[in-house]
Amino acid sequence: MQDSLMYQGEVIQKHTGLIQERPRTYVEALDAKIEKYMLALGDLEVRCSMPDANKEAFLDEITMLNDTILEACAQFEEGVDDPLALKQAQVYFREKTHPILSKSYIINRCRTWPQGQQGDFMTLELAYKNMPMSDGIGYYLDKYTQATTLGVGVRERIVKMRSLLKEELVSRGNPKVLDVACGSCREVFELAPEIKASGAKFTCVDLDPAALEFALDRFAIAKLTEEHTELIQYNALRMFDNETAQTEFGMQDVIYSIGFFDYLPDDFLVKMLNSLYLLLNPGGKLIASFKDADHYRPELCHWLVDWDGFLQRTEKDFLQVFRDANIPDSALSMTRVDSGSIVFYSITKQ
Repeated sequence: MQDSLMYQGEVIQKHTGLIQERPRTYVEALDAKIEKYMLALGDLEVRCSMPDANKEAFLDEITMLNDTILEACAQFEEGVDDPLALKQAQVYFREKTHPILSKSYIINRCRTWPQGQQGDFMTLELAYKNMPMSDGIGYYLDKYTQATTLGVGVRERIVKMRSLLKEELVSRGNPKVLDVACGSCREVFELAPEIKASGAKFTCVDLDPAALEFALDRFAIAKLTEEHTELIQYNALRMFDNETAQTEFGMQDVIYSIGFFDYLPDDFLVKMLNSLYLLLNPGGKLIASFKDADHYRPELCHWLVDWDGFLQRTEKDFLQVFRDANIPDSALSMTRVDSGSIVFYSITKQ
């Protein structure tokens, strides 16, 4: 490992092996599995370049190798119940596997985050397009990440959100719609005909100017004018205060967000959901999506890539958050994407 590592701004001094304080059995077992994994990847990389390469067989082999190493990482987590030690081991794993895994454009992007934040709109656009961006072994690593349960779930999520919004647009006249932490606004420009027909006005807010510029270009192509959409650079975290949200945006008929709520700690999420619920007109609807940790492999995000910003919550956790936000159970309806990895709650203002 490097002489020192950074974790939450603090320097971690180098130890012998992975974690000096942990039982050597855990350390040695993981080290050995990483070495075996890298040797297998190296052999596969050589075979990928051969003229008679069998693409389908190589993808199956990559899947088996990655699933096996992630299972080893899960076993390590079970044996080492120490957040600092786990963070150190995850950094070490990414260092050791970098020479080959970095050849995947998608994995490398989700380790380095060139736009400065996890879950940036360009990364999500790559997920939506579902196209490998790499050659050689990187091609198969790209395909693997795109075929994981959560990779599939992210694509299903945008389709599900579009469908739920379409239902609201068809059933309402001239609705005011607020898109919180809007990103690329893919679901908005894909709903251009329904937005125009319903007389809806979408207010889309995000802190990232590049995301807003991307959305503006797409709106122009879809012929969505200022009559239909407004893009605002704004820190969505400020909406946790209902008085501020009402002053700056006014009451809304539909409020939604794709992925944003996953990144908020429970106490702040409770305030945010309560504020947005109060921002709805009577009969209005808040649509919230969450990743369900019971239906995907967290190790993929914490070891293979460096995507630990979203919290690991389950259906039980979601329901508790809604109760703490003073949202009645009778206001909730729930649905899932087909993969099961992402759950949607539609909350009707009573």
